[in-house]
Amino acid sequence: MRQKRQKARLPARAGMAAWAGMALCLPLLVSPALADPAAVARGEKVVEEWCRDCHVREGQKLTADMAPPYSAIVAIDGRDRAWFEAFLEADHFPMTTFRLFDHEKADVVEWLLDLQKKTK
Repeated sequence: MRQKRQKARLPARAGMAAWAGMALCLPLLVSPALADPAAVARGEKVVEEWCRDCHVREGQKLTADMAPPYSAIVAIDGRDRAWFEAFLEADHFPMTTFRLFDHEKADVVEWLLDLQKKTK
């Protein structure tokens, strides 16, 4: 009789282990993806090469002919991955329209999101 009970419990235990394993993985599925450090570094390089001539650097005074610093841009509510991706796909005058490759835009978005995390 005991053997039947133990055999009947094995599938339940296996099922419990499967549920426990899924529960441990759940935070990975619902939490934002960790930034790829290489993508962040590439994004910073693109920003330094193409964008820094017009954006005020931290600590400098904003003038009429300069764009705001990135820390001010990422601090605005609603600026998330989707917003940055849409922004980089559209033309924004008087902002100079640089034709970045899609992978460069993706890297800039990673850099902006990384900066956003650091400034909150």
